Amino acid sequence: MGKTARLPRMTAVLAAAAAGVIAFSGMLPGTAAPLPPQAPVIPGAELAKAFAAAADQYDVPRDLLVALGYAESHLDGHNGKPSQAGGYGMMHLVSNPTNRTLSEATKLTGLPTERVAKESAANIAGAAAVLDSYADQAGLTEAQRDDVDNWYQLVAKYSHSADLATGRLYADEVFRLIGAGLKVKSGEGAGITVSPTKVAPVRGKYAGSTMGAMAVDYPSAIWSAASTSNYQVANRPTSNVIDRIVVHTTQGSYAGTISWFKNPSSQVSAHYVIRSSDGQITQMVREKDIAWHVRSANSRSIGIEHEGWVNDPSWYTDAMYRASAALTKNIAERRGIPKDRTHIVGHSEVPNNDHTDPGPNWNWTYYMSLVNGGGDPEPEYNFTTYGSGVNVRSDAKVTASIVTTLPGPTRVFVVCQKEGDPVTAEGTTNKWWSKLRDQNGYMTNIYIDHPDAQLPGVSVCGAGQTINTTGTNVNVRSEPTTASTVLRVLPGPTTQVALCQAAGQSVTINGVANSWWAKLQAGGYVSNHYVSGASPKVAGLADC
Repeated sequence: MGKTARLPRMTAVLAAAAAGVIAFSGMLPGTAAPLPPQAPVIPGAELAKAFAAAADQYDVPRDLLVALGYAESHLDGHNGKPSQAGGYGMMHLVSNPTNRTLSEATKLTGLPTERVAKESAANIAGAAAVLDSYADQAGLTEAQRDDVDNWYQLVAKYSHSADLATGRLYADEVFRLIGAGLKVKSGEGAGITVSPTKVAPVRGKYAGSTMGAMAVDYPSAIWSAASTSNYQVANRPTSNVIDRIVVHTTQGSYAGTISWFKNPSSQVSAHYVIRSSDGQITQMVREKDIAWHVRSANSRSIGIEHEGWVNDPSWYTDAMYRASAALTKNIAERRGIPKDRTHIVGHSEVPNNDHTDPGPNWNWTYYMSLVNGGGDPEPEYNFTTYGSGVNVRSDAKVTASIVTTLPGPTRVFVVCQKEGDPVTAEGTTNKWWSKLRDQNGYMTNIYIDHPDAQLPGVSVCGAGQTINTTGTNVNVRSEPTTASTVLRVLPGPTTQVALCQAAGQSVTINGVANSWWAKLQAGGYVSNHYVSGASPKVAGLADC
């Protein structure tokens, strides 16, 4: 890659993106003209060209740009509407007192602020230009630029996070996406892919910074304090009754929201923030204190922010629903708050507020069933399909009889998955098929809206072994380590289906060490210390 003739090389892509769009008239903060009410949306193929052109123009890895954009917005420009931190476009170029990447991008590209904020191709070019300038400042050579691992600290810098730990949180998510790969199947970025790549990021000064402290009020959460300028110290419930739990949507990324609540100029906070991808929870304000999240109801409520955007249901994952419901249930039972829709409400339902979150895509019926359920209830749906006219067949074969046809995107429950006839479509080939509960048939995983060919957390049909867990308040974790995210807590002995057992971090209880963990069909790992009959492995259960 090279860095010559930058502006001319972007001209064709930007011109194509802007074709047919009326001139801007409106006002961005700090600019001479405002934004139009509707931002132009360019086809996925043109968006792919924009990423490739920006990567080539500014000598920034293309996959890095795509992963960063996906981490920020799921490649959705949100019609030019800013995030709560003042970030614009799918690359979240920001205009606030502590983060001025939007103005940096405008200066570096020579493009008008309105276009950089509103047009996806210009927004991508702006982000690439900012990253390019950081690489120049860091002295990266052309050869070093070609290795994505060398960009880790520059991605963390791009976030303008409030501290090193939050910067690492941001960059880790971008590099997780690069490692896992991406296949965007819907929205503005439909058709854009990133092939899985083994990554070993050079974290530098971020290496020793983690958000690992245990929260006081909810031990399954991580503690990372909001700025003291953004909430009121109190002594609830002595000083104020707590009788509401308020559900919010962040209108921004997980790491970005945490950083914003740490920014003293934001004048906003919530007690908890939950990540979309895996349900990780960060507590930022003690429950006894008054977070500033819902105006008139601040003094009587606890606020829970959920990563995502109101208009994009892809952010509302089952992992997030379950983690949030477990948290809400815990708070309600500790605080004596009735577990009903009068006391557990959305931001939009609180009087004297002008917000719309969590919006129509939030599944209140499912959420409240989890809040009021016990143990580990089966999810209502766990995946979403895409495309139209997708056949559901009696077996995982292209010649099997058609049971039904999905007319359009549908929320489905995948019971299990198995290998079958390979299917080639949407530019990829996949031999995995999902068995659907409600349709009682199989569909190719190509049309399941998930980047992995084999769906995570879903068992292979006919596989698995029943186990009995022991103990109380047993953590189910995302990986076979005690440092990984707690997905849920088993309140007492349960019966589970285990897919396999993995060698992981050794856990010592009463002087006995065991490094084996059972992988549960419902998702997550539990230490074999808490599996009846394990010594140290579960007899007959396959290794992962």
